[in-house]
Amino acid sequence: MEFLRILADTAANATNSGLNLGLMAIGAAIAVLCGMASSFGEAKICVAAIEGMTRNPEMQKKLNSTMILAVALDESCAIYSLVVAILIIFVLGGKIA
Repeated sequence: MEFLRILADTAANATNSGLNLGLMAIGAAIAVLCGMASSFGEAKICVAAIEGMTRNPEMQKKLNSTMILAVALDESCAIYSLVVAILIIFVLGGKIA
């Protein structure tokens, strides 16, 4: 609890632009990490679809279209994360500096 009080006092006494710039960089990094996590989801989707195709080749067309839809939905999460990171850096960064 003492740590939080010291942190709050330091934040109140620190230069406002420097602290906000650091917090903005942390927020952008979190957004980029969410986008990177999306690539692991895409890989898992593709692996599962390919395994299903090898076990049941007759279902290849249905699995392929389902896989493409799932990857597109997963990729939209990565695109949104990229947009959020860019907005944090350029839009909010311009207001602080």
